[in-house]
Amino acid sequence: MRRLFLFLLLSSLLSAQEMNRDSLLRLLPKAKEDTSKVLLYINLGNSVEYEDTENAGKYYRQAGKLSKKLNYKKGILKYISNYTAILNIKGELDSAFTLNKQGVEIAKDLGDKLILAKATANLGNSYNYRNNMESTLAEYQKALTLFEEIKEDYFKARMQDLLQNVYCKLNMSEKGISYGKAATDYFRKQGKKQELASALINLSNNYSNAKQEEQSLKAYQEALEISQEIGFRQGELTTLLGLGNTYFHRFEIEKSKSCYEKALTISIDVENKEGETISNRGLAMCYIQEKEFDKAELFIDKALKLAKNLDLKKEIMSSMNLKSSILFAKHDVETAEKYLDSAGIIEQKLFGDEIRNKIINLDKKYETEKKENQIRLQNAQIRQKNILNYILIGSAVALLLILFLSYRNYSHKKKLQVQKITELETEKQLAATEAVLRGEEQERSRLAKDLHDGLGGMLSGVKHSFSAMKENLIMTSENAEAFERSIHQLDNSIREMRRVAHNMLPENLLKYGLDNALREFCTELGRTTSLETSYQSIDMEHQQFSQDISVTGYRVVQELANNALKHSGAKHLLVQAHFSDEEKMLHITVEDDGKGFDKAMLSSSEGIGWKNIRNRVQFVKGKIDLNSGIGKGTSVLIEIPV
Repeated sequence: MRRLFLFLLLSSLLSAQEMNRDSLLRLLPKAKEDTSKVLLYINLGNSVEYEDTENAGKYYRQAGKLSKKLNYKKGILKYISNYTAILNIKGELDSAFTLNKQGVEIAKDLGDKLILAKATANLGNSYNYRNNMESTLAEYQKALTLFEEIKEDYFKARMQDLLQNVYCKLNMSEKGISYGKAATDYFRKQGKKQELASALINLSNNYSNAKQEEQSLKAYQEALEISQEIGFRQGELTTLLGLGNTYFHRFEIEKSKSCYEKALTISIDVENKEGETISNRGLAMCYIQEKEFDKAELFIDKALKLAKNLDLKKEIMSSMNLKSSILFAKHDVETAEKYLDSAGIIEQKLFGDEIRNKIINLDKKYETEKKENQIRLQNAQIRQKNILNYILIGSAVALLLILFLSYRNYSHKKKLQVQKITELETEKQLAATEAVLRGEEQERSRLAKDLHDGLGGMLSGVKHSFSAMKENLIMTSENAEAFERSIHQLDNSIREMRRVAHNMLPENLLKYGLDNALREFCTELGRTTSLETSYQSIDMEHQQFSQDISVTGYRVVQELANNALKHSGAKHLLVQAHFSDEEKMLHITVEDDGKGFDKAMLSSSEGIGWKNIRNRVQFVKGKIDLNSGIGKGTSVLIEIPV
């Protein structure tokens, strides 16, 4: 389990711990309408924020209103930093984002780098809540640079901790580990134990992503010791859940169960319903491994009920999948199938929502930048017209000459501006394509891992249960034969699931390169389909391409081969890959002897598959040449500069 430790960098001068709510309320009627009353409102909000967000929001708004009346910019920033926390909790992310953008502009006017760095970090938090990782990374890097310039080492370490979370989300764990180590080293030297525990938890997530299990376990254990020492219950809970998950995947079930039991106790004590949900699901997983299916069902029912009450869709999906595994093991196949179908519906919706949000973010970014370009163009035209108005005061001869020169200059500049805007729009479209393609590959990777590690493990568990039952059951020959067919069908399902996961994230592509991946793909295609597939490569054996080029080459061949299999009616397929060292060019050819088609139909139909192929090739600055005709088969040549 992962937790994102966000922090609000702009804090009030008085703390809620130093003055309780009643004392603050007694001061309020006597307070003058000045900056001290602004701070009083802020502290009142702080004192009730965790138990009464509505009243906290009211106090923060009053602080903002008074600050604007007094033109007290630091007060406005305090209002923004505190009130946006309430908005984020309530899910009003757009309002929080707008306020944080205003906060950055106010901080710039003040000319204080420390205040600007904090406001920039808060804007990064808003992007993080909106799941816009590119903008989050940009704002956090700006804030980190400012903290480094003014030698604010504590806030610098906090930013490094936040950055390691961003890189963990982006599956760039090596980068995340470097930031995480820097943050933990600083907090350890300065004796900042709570910050150290939080940073260690985040670092362990990066180690886990990077498959460095021992380092992940070591970081979790240190975080647990520190959290227990200082009474940091949230840190202790988060660490125990992480350790439970780690031990489970190491098949150390007793240790895993112990961690989840302790986490469940803490969750109940601190009234953390999400932690209680995950703890119950973890215990159900452990009891499944111990084949105590009744206990497992008891815990997963509790987890499912809590997840539904909290509307935690991912937890509902995971709990339903686990419930179906338990029911399969208990031979309640009909009910198990219903839970499995329900989980599938939720997963499809979650996947659709994620893709939809990414597209919306890209569209918003593109439209905003397009409008900004239009405004700049209009401002430039207005400035030119003003200059022309001043020139009109001159003499008639000078006026004619100046008008001629100005008109020519104006026309030239206008052409350059239009050309520049066109180039910018093209760059933004390519950036959008890149984001979508990277998002697609990340999603393929996530789904492949979920299929292989999650569903694959469940199916194997069900098969193991069936095999164990077989030895203890007395059946007629007909029932025994049906039982064997069921196990055989389960084997086929496991193989099919692994094949699908492999196609989504081929290990050969990552481990051994494009040549081996294409060879394996063609071999498997020829083996599993009626399409006789051949693969030829020239000067590819020892070539290492960038990940973008390798993924593009593999996905394009995969798409073209699928098209040939589904639509062409071909009997033979030839895939050729050739690397030209002189040209520094990768050539890929895919040919089939199918029925072919009229190329003119392609431009009018604009199928999604062909769009994907074209976008991928454009993304790596490559070229594509298609030759086909009715009854003449199809040949596609792709050239990618290396």
